[in-house]
Amino acid sequence: MKLGRLNHVGVATPSIDKSLELYRVMFGAEPHGPAFDLPAQGVRVCFVDTPNSQIELIEPLGETSPIAKFLEKNPLGGQHHVCFEVPEIHAAKAEFEGKGARVLGEPRIGAHGTPVFFIHPKDMGGVLTEIMETPRGAH
Repeated sequence: MKLGRLNHVGVATPSIDKSLELYRVMFGAEPHGPAFDLPAQGVRVCFVDTPNSQIELIEPLGETSPIAKFLEKNPLGGQHHVCFEVPEIHAAKAEFEGKGARVLGEPRIGAHGTPVFFIHPKDMGGVLTEIMETPRGAH
């Protein structure tokens, strides 16, 4: 498998509104669309477009959110993960597992409406890595 397109960098934040204001002031950036909840993943999400990718702002939807634990260790927020695209999610999962990578759970629908899974950071040089099926008709 070859490295696919960088789709986005996930940034955990205690407040999407405050983070959006920071991106407006520092970069003149605007959100791709309104923030929305992903209750199945315990997060609220908002994307900010960049010329060649996106930044995914991720806010916890409660104390049990996986982002809440990240923010306990990093109260100001910070880079949470990187996301790369693949043409077919199940083939990618099988290939990563065949190489000994720990895939965290089964593929599920992510914020872009396509299947995703995560690879344990210990198997990716300390970086939590999201693998996302390329949206149909994209690029």
